Amino acid sequence: MSNGATLNQSACATGVEGLDDVLCGGLPRNRLYLILGNPGVGKTTLALQFLLEGVKNNETGLYITFSETKEELLEVAKSHGWSLDKLHLFELSALEATINEDTNTTFFHPSDVELNRRTQVLLDEVERIKPQRLVFDSLSEMRLLAETSLRYRKQILQFKQYFAAHQCTVLFLDDRTASAQDSPLESIAHGVITLLRSTPDYGVSRRQLNVVKVRGLHFREGNHDFAIKRGGMVVFPRLVAAEHHADFKREVFSSGISELDALLGGGLDRGTSNMFMGPPGTGKSTLTMKFAFAAAERGEKTLFFIFDETMGTLLHRASQLGMDLRPHIKSGLIRIQQIDPAEISPGEMAHRIRKAASEETRMVILDSINGYLNAMPGERFLNLQLHELLSFLNQQGIVTLMVLAQRGVIGSMESAVDLTYLADTVLLFRFFESKGSVRQAISMIKKRSGNHERTIREMTIADDGIHVGQPLIDFQGVLTGVPLVEAESEAKQRC
Repeated sequence: MSNGATLNQSACATGVEGLDDVLCGGLPRNRLYLILGNPGVGKTTLALQFLLEGVKNNETGLYITFSETKEELLEVAKSHGWSLDKLHLFELSALEATINEDTNTTFFHPSDVELNRRTQVLLDEVERIKPQRLVFDSLSEMRLLAETSLRYRKQILQFKQYFAAHQCTVLFLDDRTASAQDSPLESIAHGVITLLRSTPDYGVSRRQLNVVKVRGLHFREGNHDFAIKRGGMVVFPRLVAAEHHADFKREVFSSGISELDALLGGGLDRGTSNMFMGPPGTGKSTLTMKFAFAAAERGEKTLFFIFDETMGTLLHRASQLGMDLRPHIKSGLIRIQQIDPAEISPGEMAHRIRKAASEETRMVILDSINGYLNAMPGERFLNLQLHELLSFLNQQGIVTLMVLAQRGVIGSMESAVDLTYLADTVLLFRFFESKGSVRQAISMIKKRSGNHERTIREMTIADDGIHVGQPLIDFQGVLTGVPLVEAESEAKQRC
């Protein structure tokens, strides 16, 4: 089904943060659903959250476990800080004495008897508890007992008809051990959700959730990143910028440096993405700190994501330039999140930024884009995800600053990735040589939202802060790194 549907207020909430957003409200009640995933991907965690959400709503929940003992389930719950006291747990070992009785003294095949007995005991337990939410974990044992696909399909159909008549929402957990030809449940189930896990060469595993189908329900298609932390599973719905529009006042965002604002055509505009591009050491990150400091002085909120340096280094460097960020951090006007490249997925990153946008954040800084891309080297289509993220921020009226470090120091420069097409504004930083010293230059080469200077200005960073000088009208070839004084240039032309 397509995205962007109205939330289904009468649906059965899953209790998993973000999953109800993906399902546009939750699962239709009194239906049978299949949760697919390899062992260890998080099926049990999701199932327990589903049942505990029912407890919050005074709904009776029953967990029937074929593969785990009651003690193992309690350990899982304890690791998340949950109590299962109000849930009914029914484990396979409790059935063995009843199931095995007389299975070898019947004319019928033992597997037929055992399957029928097991099914009857389970249904008797359901009749006794009368749950409104039910979990079967997992189907592997039942598939083995059925032995044939036909018998297994009949058994699942029997369950489906039974639970439909008893007003019960059911989750069947399956560990994908069956072949495609031996797994009829996907066509029988009212809905199918798959959980996937991949292991990169370095860092934590990446987990993704995909809603394959839910009959009669519009949901958000595609893969959605999720994480399992203390407290349970958290799903990060795939960001769709077109679903998020906000009215905001078009205004200029000042840097606090008059000469720089003149170069920028008055400043940076709200609702734009801006890229600071140049070799390492040219002042890109320092200038982003200046923008954040100026915003905080005006009482506006900024969110920093730093990939390449520690928070301590950033704060020390800012204080040396006369920008003490600590009071603004204490007041909440500046928030800094240091990102561990091995610990985060693109979905979680987008989720954090999206959450910040709902808290009246006026500026988001990504320092650096190189670090952002390096943090997720195995992720495909990362450029498209970044485009969606920037579109979302622009539509919220947020000013986005991105730092992109280029290869090289003086002269020819190269970028690991070409992302300038994503930015509304591109500010170019360069080193250039003059009279035995290395100096820094800044120039704006792109601004979609209005006019700007076409000049190149010198920028200096000193103990008292950042200074931007007048246009370098006496130099020719500053961006090459080895410029000529204008008089020398004219003399060469005459020759």
